[in-house]
Amino acid sequence: MMTSDAVETTRFGSVAFELQDVVTLDEGFLGFSEAKRFIVLQHKEGSPFCWLQSVDVGNLAFLVIDPGYYVPDYAPEMPNEVAKQLELDEETPRLVYTIVTIPKGHPNDMTLNLAGPILINLENRMAKQVVVEDNRYPIRYKVFSEEKQGQPAA
Repeated sequence: MMTSDAVETTRFGSVAFELQDVVTLDEGFLGFSEAKRFIVLQHKEGSPFCWLQSVDVGNLAFLVIDPGYYVPDYAPEMPNEVAKQLELDEETPRLVYTIVTIPKGHPNDMTLNLAGPILINLENRMAKQVVVEDNRYPIRYKVFSEEKQGQPAA
């Protein structure tokens, strides 16, 4: 039996969702510990961006993307305790997202938080924001660096 619910959001209005689609972050996000349950909403048709909308706090939503979209070789080391916490093994289907920050009116200054990816186990819907201790993956990775500005896309 499918059970559904709805959340009043500031960004999307009333959003209905199926309870089996809820992703649970037991520890929440840094600074947002009261929000533990989220749903993934598509930004718009064909867009690589999604929203992680809190179903606990209606005015809280994070813009996210699969980091591989902009950083094809993104492959941070995941600590064993994270895999254990999320009940992940090699075959478990999963998603990895990074939080996107786009300064108002300055889309070319968009950054990705490569140091704090969100790992989601698609089988049990458990998730965690992982702290990556690797200086190749900064908190504010500039997607469009100065060198890339004005260059034609490959």
